[in-house]
Amino acid sequence: MRTQRQVVDYSLQKRAVLRELLAGRVGTYDVCDASPYLKNAARFHGEPTDRRCPICRSENLTLVHYIYGDELKQSAGQARTLAELPVLAMTLREFQVFVVEVCLGCDWNHLVEQYLLGRDGLTGDSEGTSEQDAAGAEGGGRRRREAQR
Repeated sequence: MRTQRQVVDYSLQKRAVLRELLAGRVGTYDVCDASPYLKNAARFHGEPTDRRCPICRSENLTLVHYIYGDELKQSAGQARTLAELPVLAMTLREFQVFVVEVCLGCDWNHLVEQYLLGRDGLTGDSEGTSEQDAAGAEGGGRRRREAQR
């Protein structure tokens, strides 16, 4: 998506959890604890993947996209399909997306990534940078004149 920005990837954290599980320091029940709400969101709003679950290795993982933001009001915290996100990104200024992978077989779930979407990502960089540069140049010129006195 064009407006996707400030991406945070949680793959290192996932690898650490799996390493702890394989070492026996964490039990399967500690990491396979998907709530019924998360499992229903995965069934009805999730995007199936071709990646196998790292725990049971029998089911494919499903990605669930949760949205949060001030403009969403009552819709904040809802799961949305991947197809709905670009439409929301063009109508809202800014909202956050959290992507969770879920195994419907063994209840494994883990936060995969988070990022911002919205119209602010379309306008910001070139216009905002030029305004900041102009303000900085004015302030910098004033400081140089004061230093010369």
